Amino acid sequence: MMTFDEFKKKAFDISAELGCEAAEVYFNDGETFSVNVLGGELDEYSVEHSFGLNLRVIYGGRAGYAYTEMLDDPRALVLRAVDNAKAVENDDVMPMQGKCEYRQIAKPECRASGLTPTEKIAYAEKLEKDLMAADPRVIRTMYCAIQTTKSTTRLHNTLGLEADNTEELSASILCPIMQQDGVVKDSFIVKTGNELFDTDAMIKEVVRKVADQFGASPVPSGEYSIIMQNEAMANMLAAFSPMFSADNAQKGMSLLAGREGETIAADCVTLMDDPFYKEYPRAFDAEGVPSVTKEVISKGVLTTLLHNLQTAAKAGTASTSNAGRGASGPVTVAPSNFYIVPGETDYDSLLGRMGSGVVITDVSGLHAGLNPVSGDFSLIAKGQLVEGGRVVRAVDQITVAGNFLTMMKNIAVVGSDLKFGMPGMSRFGSPSLLIEKLMVSGE
Repeated sequence: MMTFDEFKKKAFDISAELGCEAAEVYFNDGETFSVNVLGGELDEYSVEHSFGLNLRVIYGGRAGYAYTEMLDDPRALVLRAVDNAKAVENDDVMPMQGKCEYRQIAKPECRASGLTPTEKIAYAEKLEKDLMAADPRVIRTMYCAIQTTKSTTRLHNTLGLEADNTEELSASILCPIMQQDGVVKDSFIVKTGNELFDTDAMIKEVVRKVADQFGASPVPSGEYSIIMQNEAMANMLAAFSPMFSADNAQKGMSLLAGREGETIAADCVTLMDDPFYKEYPRAFDAEGVPSVTKEVISKGVLTTLLHNLQTAAKAGTASTSNAGRGASGPVTVAPSNFYIVPGETDYDSLLGRMGSGVVITDVSGLHAGLNPVSGDFSLIAKGQLVEGGRVVRAVDQITVAGNFLTMMKNIAVVGSDLKFGMPGMSRFGSPSLLIEKLMVSGE
C-alpha cells in the first residue's frame, strides 16, 4: 500500500491527465479507545482504527466524489470520481480553497490521551466503585465509561492547499440507576476534556440529576413561564441548527432564507459560531477555509447564514468557514462551536425572576418530535415545578410544544451557565433561558 503522499501525487497526476480542472483529497486516520465497567467487570473494551480517503474532482465544472480505505489504486479512484461528476446534473459553481495561511491556535491539553489502557480501565473501575458508594439509592450502573480519540486529517488539493490537523478528544459517560420507594430512575452525564478528572463533582452532579426526578408527576396543561435548562436548550439548538444552513435555505428548506437583517429572536439573544472557542478550536473548516468567528444572531437580528464555498458562491458572498465533511461523504454545511452567548444572571436568579412556572431539564424525541424546516416542535419533557421562585417538586409525563423562532422571540432573560454538549463535527452550547411562555401538555 502506498503512503498518503505517494497516493496523492499519483491521484493528482491522473486527474490532470483525464482533464479534471482540479482535484482534492480529504484523508482521515484515527483511533478510538473505549472501555465501560459494569458490576466491577469490563462490560466493553474496544480499540477501533478508522482510515479513509475521499477524493473530490472538478470535471466539466461539476464535482464528483469517490472514497477508498485502501491506498493502492489511485487510477480506479479517480475514474470513479470522474464518472460521478459526469452524472451530476447540478450546474452550481464548485469552488476549492487555494493555498493560504492559518492563525496559530493553542490546542487544549488532553490528559486522558496520555493514560495507558490499564490506567483507563482503572479509572472506569474506580468511577463505578465511587458512584455505587455515593448514595444508598444507587442500585447499579448502566455506564461508567471513558473514551479517547486521536484523529489526523489531511486536506490537500491541486490549487496548492495543504491543511493538516490532529485532534485529541476524551469523554467520560456516567449513568447510574437509582431506586426510592420502589420507583426506579436514571440519568446520565457526559464530561469532556480534563473535566472528567474531577470525579467527585461528576458523581455529585449525576446523582443529583437522578434524585431530582423522584416524586415526579405531571402539571395541568396550559401556558407556563419556562426555564429551559442549559443542557436541554443545547440539544434543541443542535436539532434546529439545519435552519441556519445556507444550503438548506437555498433548497427551500429553511424559514430563514433571505431574512438576513430581520429580527428573529429577543434582543437579549446573540448566537455565535466561533471556531476558535477555547475548548475546541480549529484553524480551518473542512474545505480548508481559514476559520472565521461570526455572530449569526446579533441582539436578536439574523446577520448571516452559515456558508461553505459552494453556497457562498451561489449567494455572491464569502464563505463563513462552515464546510463540514466526513471521510466518505461530500462537502456539507456545519456549525463549529455554535452557542448562545451567556448573560450575567445566575441560575438561582433566573428562578427568582420567573417566580412560578416549570423548569425543563430534559427533552426527548428530538428526531421525531420536531421539524427543522417549519420550526415546530412537540417534545416529551421532564423537569421541575417552581412556585415563589423555589423548586417544589419534580415534573414528568409532560409535552412542551411550540415553534422554535417564536420561542426565541419569547426569551426574557439569558442565564450565565453556558454548557456545551459532546464535541463532534459540530459542538452546541447554551446557558439556561427564561422563556415568557410555552405550551405544556400534562394532566
